[in-house]
Amino acid sequence: SLCLLVFNNARQNNRGKENGRVLYCYNRPSNRATPSFMEQLHKPAIMPAPRDTALALRIEEASLNAWPAMQQVFVDGWVLRFARGFTKRSNCIVPLYPPLYTNSSGISAQALTEKVRYCENLYAREQLQTVFRLTSIGNDTSWNVALDNLLDQRGYHIDEPSLVLSRLLRELSEVSAPVPGQITMLPLDRWLAAYCELTGMPEPARTLHSFILKGISGECGFAVLPDERGRPLACGLVVVERELAGLFDIFTHLDHRNKGLGRKLLASLLHWAHDNGAQRTYLQMVQANEPAAALYASLGFTEMYRYWYRIGA
Repeated sequence: SLCLLVFNNARQNNRGKENGRVLYCYNRPSNRATPSFMEQLHKPAIMPAPRDTALALRIEEASLNAWPAMQQVFVDGWVLRFARGFTKRSNCIVPLYPPLYTNSSGISAQALTEKVRYCENLYAREQLQTVFRLTSIGNDTSWNVALDNLLDQRGYHIDEPSLVLSRLLRELSEVSAPVPGQITMLPLDRWLAAYCELTGMPEPARTLHSFILKGISGECGFAVLPDERGRPLACGLVVVERELAGLFDIFTHLDHRNKGLGRKLLASLLHWAHDNGAQRTYLQMVQANEPAAALYASLGFTEMYRYWYRIGA
């Protein structure tokens, strides 16, 4: 199921009157991290940095491009993303690189705190919660650990611990090619209508979703698996950027799950990505989604790295 979270934050304008607006954050239900996960975050044996850091960073960059924000601000190695509250992914702070301005012992606690406060003020100005998206890519570095510890001290809770999975597209022999006519590739507007029909997405969120999709610079494939009457049963999106292809918005009708429809849809997206020049594909999934993990593993996906959100009070 999907849910709509409505944020209606008010603040005082310079005349003493309240200004408020409603912002829509449309996300699937989150799975709050357990204490054991929090305890394991920085234990190398449990959550090590990826073996191929360069590839992991390349995928992280491509995923940000594939799901763009409406506005981005760069602050000393951090990317601040804004999209009027639509999805955490487009409204969060992503620390991509180590701080540029450090001393011999790294960034000071005071400087890091001031940097976090600066970001909090920018999100408060937009009437949004401050959300950080942290990854295991820098999990063996002091700056990443220091940031996560500081956010924990400031009351940021962990939300949606997730996995980034990947596989090469050189060999697709184990992935059956789609039956001609079974999967329909649609233009953006028709695909979005099918996605909204499947998920029950409300109109305000649909408008923001459309803005995000139209901002994608890569080549996009919008796939739908319809029934015999043309009604959508499953849908998904693939975005190709050079050698990488990202899979997003994979969704199957609640009444038609465990029937192999998701596998057929994914097979179609993988073959489309391969035919359009991609050499590797990736996707993101909530760690607790065991059925999805089993499906992706059967299609040859393996874990590249992990990420989790830190959400402010």
